[in-house]
Amino acid sequence: QLQASGGGLVQAGGSLRLSCAASGRAISSYAVGWFRQAPGKGREFVSAIYWSGLSTDYAEAVKGRFTISRDDAKNAVYLQMNSLKPEDMAVYYCALGPMFGRATTPREYEYWGQGTQVTVSS
Repeated sequence: QLQASGGGLVQAGGSLRLSCAASGRAISSYAVGWFRQAPGKGREFVSAIYWSGLSTDYAEAVKGRFTISRDDAKNAVYLQMNSLKPEDMAVYYCALGPMFGRATTPREYEYWGQGTQVTVSS
């Protein structure tokens, strides 16, 4: 089970840190991804971190502003979001992907958290 949290209302230019806490299994060997979905749009890839913790992927739209990290001791993954823009506003989901593999599309991720709302005011 995955539990996403940390969303909220922030002004443009501000920061938020999202957390994804896992329970029921250790996630250290799995890809963990963050996706987002804005109203009327499809679910899009934001970032992923892979089993070593050394490999990551970012969508072009968030590169240089978002940082993904993991704490295997806490069985958690984090998404630090800086310099937020109104276009970042969406429901953010964390998801569990392949073991020892890389993945950046929603269909490659099997388990999903419930989502946390990020609202950015201009």
